[in-house]
Amino acid sequence: MRDFTDHLRPSQPDGSTTLARERAQSSVNVEELGQHLLSSDGFLERQARVLSILQREPVLSKDKQQNLSRPDRFKLALARGKLLRRLKDKHQWSPEDHKMAEYLLDDVSPYFLHTEMFVTTVREQGSEAQRAHWMPLIESWKIIGAYAQTELGHGSNVRGLELEARWDSRTKEFVLHSPTLTASKWWNGSLGRTANHAIVVAQLLLPAPGSPDKYVSHGPHPFIVQVRDMQTHQPLDGIVIGDIGPKYGYSTIDNAYMLFDNFRIPHAAFLSRYSSVDPRTGIYSKPEQPALVYGSMTYVRANIVQHARLVLARATTIAVRYTVVRRQFQDRDGDKTGPELSVLDYPTVQIRILPLLATVFALHYTGRGMQEVYQSTRQDVEQRNFQSLAHMHSMSSGLKSLCTTLAADGIETCRRALGGHGFGGGSGLIQLNNDYLSKPTVEGDNWMITQQVAAYLIKRMTAAIESPNTPSDNDTDASFKELIRAKQGKSPSHCQYDVLENDRDIVRSFQLRAATLSYEAYSQRVIQKKSWNSLLILLHKLSRAQSQSMMVSMFFEGLSSDSSISSPTKAVLWDLYRLFAMYTVQNESYEFLRCNAASQSSLDHIPDRIQELMARVRPHALALVDSWMIPDYLLDSALGRYDGRVYEDLFNRAHRLNPLNRITFNPNYWEEEIVKGIKDDGTGILAKL
Repeated sequence: MRDFTDHLRPSQPDGSTTLARERAQSSVNVEELGQHLLSSDGFLERQARVLSILQREPVLSKDKQQNLSRPDRFKLALARGKLLRRLKDKHQWSPEDHKMAEYLLDDVSPYFLHTEMFVTTVREQGSEAQRAHWMPLIESWKIIGAYAQTELGHGSNVRGLELEARWDSRTKEFVLHSPTLTASKWWNGSLGRTANHAIVVAQLLLPAPGSPDKYVSHGPHPFIVQVRDMQTHQPLDGIVIGDIGPKYGYSTIDNAYMLFDNFRIPHAAFLSRYSSVDPRTGIYSKPEQPALVYGSMTYVRANIVQHARLVLARATTIAVRYTVVRRQFQDRDGDKTGPELSVLDYPTVQIRILPLLATVFALHYTGRGMQEVYQSTRQDVEQRNFQSLAHMHSMSSGLKSLCTTLAADGIETCRRALGGHGFGGGSGLIQLNNDYLSKPTVEGDNWMITQQVAAYLIKRMTAAIESPNTPSDNDTDASFKELIRAKQGKSPSHCQYDVLENDRDIVRSFQLRAATLSYEAYSQRVIQKKSWNSLLILLHKLSRAQSQSMMVSMFFEGLSSDSSISSPTKAVLWDLYRLFAMYTVQNESYEFLRCNAASQSSLDHIPDRIQELMARVRPHALALVDSWMIPDYLLDSALGRYDGRVYEDLFNRAHRLNPLNRITFNPNYWEEEIVKGIKDDGTGILAKL
């Protein structure tokens, strides 16, 4: 039968025409900016090369995946994970190529923890002998690993983990045992159905000196453990493992539970690069720096900070493109016979989307700075220099908390700004939104880990007060000492910073706010001896202020030091810097005023300044999202298509790709039949539900 809808077209001007006109009005050099953002590590070349291979594989098509049940979605993900590994071998992909393939596919792979935390932990925590044995097996995927730290009863409080690793001096083995239900490992990705090995973090219990029948805990420690039979893939005797079930997102990964019943592992399972248990005496040698045990966690947090920009870039790309194409109502003060306005021309839409667009670029420079600190610190650690470890740990904790909050909240803000179609499957935001909801809580809850930042800053403030003449080796210490001089009456007490007109003063203003909150935390904790628990809200605000200060500073330094961008494009980036900063100041205006970091007069003018900046950014919004070079294959969005064919794609997904529309149902309540032509006797369709 002829389908007359095949010949219908959207009303004019259509999306393609609208986006073409929009792109023509901007002075931003999209290709140049894209190279600036993404070409430093070969990202764009790698993306194009890998994408051309993925799009030829039918199993990697995204056309129908949203309609699959979770078991079928997991089966598909496992098939895709295996295929990507075979493609890696076939095309001799580097590890970065393989990661690019997973990024473009946008499934959280059942192998994700194997390629991230499992291999990283063995590489960083294993002795030379352990790495020589395990790394070839890991890199060849002869074994598949996961990372089992979080438990049913403890996640953020790693020291509170209940799983025991008790040393048996008679057999020279460790005995893993789950003494309670809450000692069950929980949330451990790649472990529920996929992995056969795991890094298992357990309380190290050793005999007390002089009392061999009593055991003393030496804190949590990682062990490498085989958990499934290599032939049958069944759990080994003494281990119970399974998938924890449905979640908000991550339908393609097997988050696990796992318990041990006096399960014995050899002495060699103890990862011993930084600490050891003497097999003859049972004496424990602790690491020089306890934080080294959490190296894998810091690595993941640094990557999360780097990844946040790409996630929010996807959401803002969809939001900008669609709100340019989408038209609603004529201008009340304009020509009533003219075309309806693009939704992005309404300031009430701009205030939701354009500051997020500025945030994407702030996240870019922040992620780049975080990676530089991580790499330099890891080099220091390799040389047994641990001085920068505390700074990296604090920085990664604070930025992980702030950046994932910005990205997760930003995705939802974009979805709501899309109106009704943002709720539909063609938005491209369903999986992105659901999967990213985990980030503010995994790898350290976003509120809990801010205590680590605050503790570090209180320590730095204490040092600055006790040694005021020691030269400052970073911006944080310098701002602390400037504040101390002000407290001593050696500098003006009124606000010295013009946040409206001076770009560097914006940086100084953010630093002063963070320094002031650090001083307050120091005063209440160290001087007034207030309990830690009573200060937690202040400490969270302190961490947020410090991390916002870092973001603004790295954004400013990134633009100031880069001469590779042409003047018209650079001018737009500076407006994005100002918009991000002004929007943040407005949201935190009370603190800036209270900390003397911005004057009341400046704060009064910020709303007008924000609207002025949005008006300047608006003509370039489409070019700015285009510069992230996100392929339609990754977006998987009718609303965010590069060519603007929004309504054609939405109708195609509903009318042609939706499998529900190929089933004829029986709505008559008095008949048992559910699907026309299929009799249900009580053991068919309904019995399967």
